[in-house]
Amino acid sequence: MITKEQLQKLSIQEVLTRYPFVLTYLENNKIKVEGYESLTFHEFRNQFEEHELEEWAMDLSKLEEELIVFISQMLEFLGETENSVDSLTILPGQDKSGNPETFEMLTIRKSEIIAIVGPTGSGKSRLLADIEWTAQHDTPTKRGILINGVTPDKKWRFSSSNKLVAQLSQNMNFVIDLSVGEFIELHAKSRLVEQEEEVVSRIVDAANYLAGEKFDLNTPVTALSGGQSRALMIADTAILSKSPIVLIDEIENAGIDRKKALKLLVGEEKIVLIATHDPTLALMADKRMVIKNGGILKILETSKEEKEVLITLEEMDTKIQALRSSLRAGEVIKNIE
Repeated sequence: MITKEQLQKLSIQEVLTRYPFVLTYLENNKIKVEGYESLTFHEFRNQFEEHELEEWAMDLSKLEEELIVFISQMLEFLGETENSVDSLTILPGQDKSGNPETFEMLTIRKSEIIAIVGPTGSGKSRLLADIEWTAQHDTPTKRGILINGVTPDKKWRFSSSNKLVAQLSQNMNFVIDLSVGEFIELHAKSRLVEQEEEVVSRIVDAANYLAGEKFDLNTPVTALSGGQSRALMIADTAILSKSPIVLIDEIENAGIDRKKALKLLVGEEKIVLIATHDPTLALMADKRMVIKNGGILKILETSKEEKEVLITLEEMDTKIQALRSSLRAGEVIKNIE
């Protein structure tokens, strides 16, 4: 949150650059700052006599205090806080039978990938719910969640705008009657982003980088295939979403380039959790949590030997992807070495 002392050190232009939505506040209150951009708001206020303020119907007596409140409210609405999430820590709880989880704690940092593995119904969704709720030993698993090593602010639990986790489910279908460009523009406008056209173009380019089949801004979102929809939402989440943690459920069935998708998310400094049954994806992760009977059974760090296995799996995957491309192109399948 910006303080009064900080505000008094910033010029009007610096404030508008850092918080562009302040311009809307000034316009709505008919406060004209043209020609005064090099001054601070405190200096700007002192340019006028009281009778001038009354004549112009300008109430600047509490300008700085009201600006601080407005900026704080807008940052809250946009889900933007000036304290980023650098790490997520999971403290042990218990499984469905009440047996204690045996790990000490797991700390996950920005740009790390963690795989979640286990049979269907083992408790992967409960783990996600604990993270979303920033559990404080008050859920059925009795787990605890720390943000940046400390008990998290309640905003993560109760705020509708500060979402800790962005979840991308396996099935994703659009029902809204918009083009791809209109859909992204709608999200960009809600975030009050600058250089909107550039952001929209970047998201579409990133989505086409992931998708098997290309699409453009004019493509109706209802016409996108499952793979294209997933690619669009991954790109949108990576670039526009303010949620610092992303959970992807079974990306192996998405019809997109999985390795590129993870690279995109990690490049945007997200903490990435992948629920997967795919050994290639599991070994791409830095660590993997093994879930059984509702509890975290063990945490495995991907070893050097497993990375060597990953090289072989990726070679096999490349051949399979080539075969899929041949099938899509209507080519005759030949023997592969």
